[in-house]
Amino acid sequence: MIDAGLAVVIASDFNPGSSPSPSMPMMLSLACTQMKMSPAEAIAASTINAAYSLGRGHKIGSLEIGKLANFAIFDCEDYRELAYWFGCPNTRSVYVGGERACVWGAQAAGL
Repeated sequence: MIDAGLAVVIASDFNPGSSPSPSMPMMLSLACTQMKMSPAEAIAASTINAAYSLGRGHKIGSLEIGKLANFAIFDCEDYRELAYWFGCPNTRSVYVGGERACVWGAQAAGL
């Protein structure tokens, strides 16, 4: 579908009936390992493509001037690690509207 120019979307579809996992890193890993998507394709599918599929791409889904600054910082050296380390918590902090909302790990402990 990607080769045909379609904007693919991936999400967790978190619900107890068909997809009891809220883990987006796991969904990224499944997209890469089972659907043969590149990490860049999987990240685009779970961010900007997902935002446009909900009719909200003009406000969310990417870091651009005029959009809401909702994003996460991960404890990774390379973006491809997001899909690789799906079983390990690697979120460092989360920002909503440009303001830090949550902090995890060593940073939360003041280290």
